[in-house]
Amino acid sequence: MSFLEVKKVNKIFVGHQALTDVSLNVPEGTIFGLLGPNGAGKTTLIRIINNITLPDSGEIFFNGEALKPKHVKNIGYLPEERGLYKKMKTGEQAMYFAQLKGMSRAESLKKLKYWFQKFGIESWWNKKVEELSKGMQQKIQFIVTILHEPKLLIFDEPFSGFDPINVNLLKKEILKLKENGSTIIFSTHNMASVEELCDNIALINNSKKVLDGNVQDIKQEFKSNVFDLHFKGNFDKFSASVSANYKIEEVRTENGLTICRTKLLNGTTTNHLISTMLPYGELVGMNEVIPSINDIFIQVVEKENKKG
Repeated sequence: MSFLEVKKVNKIFVGHQALTDVSLNVPEGTIFGLLGPNGAGKTTLIRIINNITLPDSGEIFFNGEALKPKHVKNIGYLPEERGLYKKMKTGEQAMYFAQLKGMSRAESLKKLKYWFQKFGIESWWNKKVEELSKGMQQKIQFIVTILHEPKLLIFDEPFSGFDPINVNLLKKEILKLKENGSTIIFSTHNMASVEELCDNIALINNSKKVLDGNVQDIKQEFKSNVFDLHFKGNFDKFSASVSANYKIEEVRTENGLTICRTKLLNGTTTNHLISTMLPYGELVGMNEVIPSINDIFIQVVEKENKKG
């Protein structure tokens, strides 16, 4: 079931087409990766979902209802641009934002104390924001974003400014939020995090959606009959015997084995490849090379850009 549905959304800013007929379905209780190069239109779409700006045309449905300003209280948004007041004390500011989301002072204090303790930042409560590092400020904004337990969470580059330990901490918390029923939109340029966290993705390029679907399904769709062969024997003779049915793309040596990356051509099967190789040595192992989301991102964007 779609928790958030975007239907043919268009947006133009002073002659610039920011979004062109963009449609998305974000399933309930999943993490949805919103990807694209800088300037593709991702932030514009996020701002429309947050009712910060309106689409020129198209519709958005939130949990089955047409999106209205009342739904904003059920959305937690962590923008890429950080927005804390530098001169305010950290705890005071967190309390202020929590109460803006409709939480009582007592509830805000209780939950904030829990999260500050969980993140090991109790000592920051009475420090001014300007005294905190970028990563520390990011932790505060993350807490404020999720504190009121919104049904939809939108994280725009949530790991910016974090060291690897704190990135791992946030990843664990994001997965826990999903386990507890939150629907999450995750926008980032970190493709490794996309593979680790996201169930589904959509790729926007030059204002248009150019790819979407389940992460694993997309990776299977883009695989191209390439295999890594772990070979022990006379590789030179095997290489000399390679016909037009194979293309050797890369060769390296590891632990006394030759690892040969080979692309199958003309409908050739793996059985045929194995039978060709066996007279020259021992095939110790073979695994299919599945493209990463990063590889797919580059491939799709470059192809779309060539179309002009």
